[in-house]
Amino acid sequence: MENNLDHCCCSKLLLFLLLGSTSLVFLSHLASAATPKLNIEEVKALKEIGKKLGKKDWDFGVDPCSGEGNWNMSDKKSFQSFVACDCFSFNQSSCHLVSIYLKAENLSGTLSPEFSKLHYLKILDLSRNLITGSIPQQWASMNLVELSLMGNKLSGPFPKVLTNITTLKNISIEGNYFTGPIPNEIGKLINLEKIILSSNGFTGTLPASLSKLTKLNDLRLSDNSFSGRIPDFISNWTSIEKLHMQGCSLEGPIPSSISALTRLSDLRISDLKGTKGSSFPPLSNMKSMKTLILRKCLIKGNIPDYIGRMEKLKMLDLSFNGLSGKIPESFSNLDKLDYMYLTGNMLSGTIASWILRTSKNVDISSNNFNWDSSSPVECQRGGTLNLVEGYSSSADTQSRIPTCLKRNFPCPASVTKYSHSMNINCGGPEANVSGRVYEVDREGRGASMLYYPTQGWALSSTGNFMDNDIDSDPFIVTNASRLVNVSALNSELYTTARVSPLALTYYGLCLINGNYTVELHFAEIMFINDRSFYSLGRRIFDVYIQGKLVLKEFDIQKAAGGTGKPIVKTFNATVTEHTLKIHFYWAGKGTTGIPTRGVYGPLVSAISVEPNFPVPSENGHKSYIILLAACIVAAVGVLVLILLGVMRRKGYIGGSNAVYKELRGIDLQTGLFTLKQIKAATKNFDVANKIGEGGFGSVYKVCFILLFHSVVI
Repeated sequence: MENNLDHCCCSKLLLFLLLGSTSLVFLSHLASAATPKLNIEEVKALKEIGKKLGKKDWDFGVDPCSGEGNWNMSDKKSFQSFVACDCFSFNQSSCHLVSIYLKAENLSGTLSPEFSKLHYLKILDLSRNLITGSIPQQWASMNLVELSLMGNKLSGPFPKVLTNITTLKNISIEGNYFTGPIPNEIGKLINLEKIILSSNGFTGTLPASLSKLTKLNDLRLSDNSFSGRIPDFISNWTSIEKLHMQGCSLEGPIPSSISALTRLSDLRISDLKGTKGSSFPPLSNMKSMKTLILRKCLIKGNIPDYIGRMEKLKMLDLSFNGLSGKIPESFSNLDKLDYMYLTGNMLSGTIASWILRTSKNVDISSNNFNWDSSSPVECQRGGTLNLVEGYSSSADTQSRIPTCLKRNFPCPASVTKYSHSMNINCGGPEANVSGRVYEVDREGRGASMLYYPTQGWALSSTGNFMDNDIDSDPFIVTNASRLVNVSALNSELYTTARVSPLALTYYGLCLINGNYTVELHFAEIMFINDRSFYSLGRRIFDVYIQGKLVLKEFDIQKAAGGTGKPIVKTFNATVTEHTLKIHFYWAGKGTTGIPTRGVYGPLVSAISVEPNFPVPSENGHKSYIILLAACIVAAVGVLVLILLGVMRRKGYIGGSNAVYKELRGIDLQTGLFTLKQIKAATKNFDVANKIGEGGFGSVYKVCFILLFHSVVI
């Protein structure tokens, strides 16, 4: 009975387990069937896209919409590789791709026409790769809203196919190799809110059809080769918040129609072409301004007071214009201001006390300020206030003013010995290379700084790197690329370098006047010449020596034939006032976002300055004085001899008794000796002391030794 009961219970238990397992399998299949997968046609398109791009790690054994495996990998600080699907807004039996992000993956293929088969794709980001070729014409049927191809090797004319994708709101083709004019068809993109065309080779004038893009809030045209003036139709962009026109070769002046752009919070215009100056553009209604850069824009006259009432202003750069007058007192109310660059103007008046006390980064160097008793009596070295060459020529004669504040940074009056060479390992430690000692240059700051380590040289650094989200900018960099074609000894000069986001000036101080050979050492050590997007960066800047432009739009990598390759540029320079000035300047050219934001501007590895004349010995100054004194004594001696000879011929000496009597007793001064002294030395011209006859008469032996051992009479 018990056995039958146990058998019955076991049978029921087995039946229950069997039914339970069957139910789980059924539910599993049901759940699997209920989870939609990527549309099969889009899977096929995605496979072709991967082949074209060179994307080899997609695993199609896993559904792309599952979010598993390598379909969803990203690092916010560098690369991104993921796709996003929408499985609910459409037919729930399948999913559709709506976003593809393949950022910083060094993809070196081409753009596939198959992208056009992803009918639901809204966002495509392929930035910072090595993609070549052009944009396929098939893309014209796409419904993209956002497209980023920034930092690739795409080329050809402006991709007109994009003007057919009228759904686009955001386009970035920054940092490619596109050329030619912007087509009029761009006016069809009436929904466009953001377009970035910077760092290409675009030319021609800005087409009038751009005025139709009235929804624009972000336009960046920097680092191109446009022609013509900034057009008046910019007034149509009343929604714009960010406008960048740095180093894009447009002509000034800035049109007054800019006053209509009242929503601007980030305005950057620099290095306008032309010679005609203009007054400050009308910006009084721009209450949201945070970044205002109007550098080298041919602006003259006073700085308006209303700039000081831009309460949100954090960055102000008005450098290298023709601005005059005083710095407005209203600037003292700019509580949020972190950086102010007014260098290279003609600003005057007394520097206000709030500026001298500020802890902000302020550069007002190379101006025309007046000095009074409240002005500084020493240079702030390595601080945040740069005043080098900041005062007018009237200060040159005042002894209390430090030389660094005077024009041309003159040598202090206390210096008695001048130097004849200057060697600096820019950004690096002291280095002995082939017997030449390069001095250390390791000051890490540089936003608005005068660095004055020795009596022999100094440097002035201006600017901060934009958009890199770094609180403390690096002004000294170490090589990221492998150095080539350089010996282990010379590599000490190229392992590090000093960089600048705006302007960098090295001063050679207290040099002997004369002609010098200047060697500027460069090596591009921040970009890498490999199969990565790090190789796509283009660093371009200008170099001036003694105010003369010697290198225009200099590209280290291009000149040296690659990254990590040293190149030395040699120049002659003449020093006339004991000061040599070597100035590096960023004119808005070159990429600013490769490999990351904030990589641009001048870079220099080392500087060498050597004389083209015989170098004085260590005792050269003393020897010079002795030689000069000897020459003076000899000249006086010769004059004495000539004078005595003339007097003898005229009969004033040794002639008739009448003349002799007239001269007797007169203490006649003849150069070094009186006549009375000469008579005593020759014992009244005793015949016994006569030693011969000369061209001017008899020669007598003297009985004392001063300078000469005979006197002619």
